[in-house]
Amino acid sequence: MGVITDFVRQVASILPEVEKPKIKPVLTNRLLWTAVAVTVYLIMAQVPLYGVASGADDQMSYTAIIFASSQGTLMTLGIGPIVTAGLILQLLKGADIIHLDFKKPDDRALFSAGTKILALIVTFAEAVAFMIGGSFGQNLPFSTAATIIIQIMFAGLIVILLDELIQKGWGLGSGISLFIAAGVSQTIFWSVFALIPAGSTYFGIIPHAISTLLSSSPESILLRPGGLPSLVTLFLTISILGLIVYAEGIRIEIPITSTKYRGFQGTYPIKLLYVSVLPVILTGALLANLTFFSQIVWSRFNPANSSTILNLFAQFNTADPSAGPIGGFAYYVSPPRGIEVLSVEPLRAITYVLFYVVACTIFARVWVEIGGLGSKAVATKLLGANVQVPGFRRSEGSLEVLLDRYIPVITIIGGILMGLLASISDILGVFGGGTGILLMVSIFINYYQLLMKERLESMMPGLASFLGKG
Repeated sequence: MGVITDFVRQVASILPEVEKPKIKPVLTNRLLWTAVAVTVYLIMAQVPLYGVASGADDQMSYTAIIFASSQGTLMTLGIGPIVTAGLILQLLKGADIIHLDFKKPDDRALFSAGTKILALIVTFAEAVAFMIGGSFGQNLPFSTAATIIIQIMFAGLIVILLDELIQKGWGLGSGISLFIAAGVSQTIFWSVFALIPAGSTYFGIIPHAISTLLSSSPESILLRPGGLPSLVTLFLTISILGLIVYAEGIRIEIPITSTKYRGFQGTYPIKLLYVSVLPVILTGALLANLTFFSQIVWSRFNPANSSTILNLFAQFNTADPSAGPIGGFAYYVSPPRGIEVLSVEPLRAITYVLFYVVACTIFARVWVEIGGLGSKAVATKLLGANVQVPGFRRSEGSLEVLLDRYIPVITIIGGILMGLLASISDILGVFGGGTGILLMVSIFINYYQLLMKERLESMMPGLASFLGKG
């Protein structure tokens, strides 16, 4: 462990780093830096990789929302390496394989440095995997392949630094969350307002509706062929957004009192979506990686769909492998996107929903224990915060019994609900995808709460000191 620690510190010392501000910037400046980070991300998502053919396969289209990625650009990997590295280290920490105390500044700095180094390693590994899988074209010269990998590594480092910029106090919130929300919002905006030509009309539903209604022989604007945005999908998107916002507000409130401050009373909320959207992220990443690696295996060992055994796992269209699986297990756990596809492939829709719901539920249950959200961990935290539940003895055992009435059940119900919302939204073809709008709503709610808190502290500076943050 000591050898690894020394290695991490040595490597981290030569990597660029964003210094933490000595004095907390005012809210206006933090919002400005946040806007700068988002702008840089959006620009990088539009800059194409030098040396990549325009018709290269998009093998990771399923991860575009989750990882805020854009195939063929500097943001081909998006925040994927950072998320992957963070999850790996969090799992290792949760399983007590690595021993770190986040109350100690040195251990927090060590964890951050380890995440940065592992993220760069993952960036390189994924770039090489993309190259092997043919995402950037077939039979590329070594010089071209090396140039593409260097560009991806440079972009990955910039993303890490942008996330550091926000996390260390120059910006507001989390860079990872910010980039995901920006990517989803951009997708929804283009689906609604894009003036990009699509046949004889426009891609965006609003320009399409206007041009159609003004034509001499207006066609139907409720549904559009080819998966193009329509008024039906717009209505479904708004409805799903409303359901998610409503679900985010459902909670069980346990009354608590302070043992330190006499007369203080409050509540400890247990949200219906107790583990937030993490199970959806993990399930989406699982399905995306399943498709990606099945395509790699198919391209190397079964390009003609001639292997009976491998066909059970995945089959792809030999003319257009990037279109997704057309058979096998990988096919039945991929969403039939759009109402038109749903009507002809109901079995695929059912298997996809069932797999998504089961996976979300399992991930939710596992993360509660690993992430320190279980009844025992929460009971310990409440006692450490000098609070107790009226009518219950101030002991870890009695609090754990009380919390066991709610947390396990809420975790399972929340996992099922998130799985249903995400999978059904994907099938119905809502703008931004089911996973995307779940993430966006959750992120925007968290940002709204954070912004209100920051504004309150800026207007009442004494409050920060009272809360122990000054």
